[in-house]
Amino acid sequence: MDSTHTTKTSVTLEIKGSRALITFSKTGGLNVLTSDVLRSLGAIVARLKNEPTVRTTTFRAEGKVFMAGADIKEIARLDAASARDYATVGQGIMSDLAALPSITVAAIHGAVLGAGLELALACDFRIAVKTAKLGLPEVSLGLIPPWGGINRLMKLVGSSRAKRLLLNPTSVSAADAHRWGLIDETVNSVEDLSTRLPRFCEAFYRASPGAVAGIKRASRDFDDLGAFLTCFEGREAREGMAAFIEKRPARWME
Repeated sequence: MDSTHTTKTSVTLEIKGSRALITFSKTGGLNVLTSDVLRSLGAIVARLKNEPTVRTTTFRAEGKVFMAGADIKEIARLDAASARDYATVGQGIMSDLAALPSITVAAIHGAVLGAGLELALACDFRIAVKTAKLGLPEVSLGLIPPWGGINRLMKLVGSSRAKRLLLNPTSVSAADAHRWGLIDETVNSVEDLSTRLPRFCEAFYRASPGAVAGIKRASRDFDDLGAFLTCFEGREAREGMAAFIEKRPARWME
C-alpha cells in the first residue's frame, strides 16, 4: 500500500472493436487507488455494462507496479460514517466489475497490493509477470480488505491459503500465487504481457456472449438452472445449435 503520492493515478478506457482496455497510469510514484480513482473506475465499469459488443476487458497499468493499494492517508482521515460509505462504494464497484458480461483479465506487473489485489480478484482471470508480488497487507494497519476480496480469495484458493495471505502482511511471489491458483498464467516480462494477452483473450471468442454472461451469473448466484433457461430461450442458443448442425461458425453478433 502506498501512502505518499504527488499526482493522482489516472484511469482510462479504450475500446477497439470487441476489446476494451482499462489502463492505470501516473507520472512519477506508484499507482494508487484513491476514492477519486475508484469513482472513475466505477463510471467506466457502468459504461462497459452497456457495451454489448465488448467481449473481453483487460486491466493494465503503466509504471513500476500494477497497483500499490489504497491511499492510507485518505483512509486515516475517515470517521465511522465515511468509512462505511467508502467500503460500501468500493464493494459495489467491485461487484459490478465482477458482474460485467465480458470476460475480464488483470495483467499484473511489479506489485499488486491491498485494494489493487481486490480489483484483480474481481476479474475472471489474472496473468502476471514472474517477478510480480501480490499481497493483502491490511492487517499490518489494523484493517481488513473491505471490498469483497476476502470472500473472493477464499473461493479462489481455499480457506487455508487465503488466510496465509490475509493474516500475513508479507507479499507472495507470482510463482507461489500461480501454484495456489490465484494467478492463471505467468510470463517472463512486461513485454510478454502485451504479446500474451491478445492470444489469451482470443481463445474465448468462440463462446456465445450470452452463455459467457450466464456462466458468470451462475457462478455468483449458484443458480445454474435459471442461467441455463435464460440462455436456452435466447437467440444465441438457436444460432449456436444451428451452426453446430450445419457445420459452420456461429454468428453471435448479428
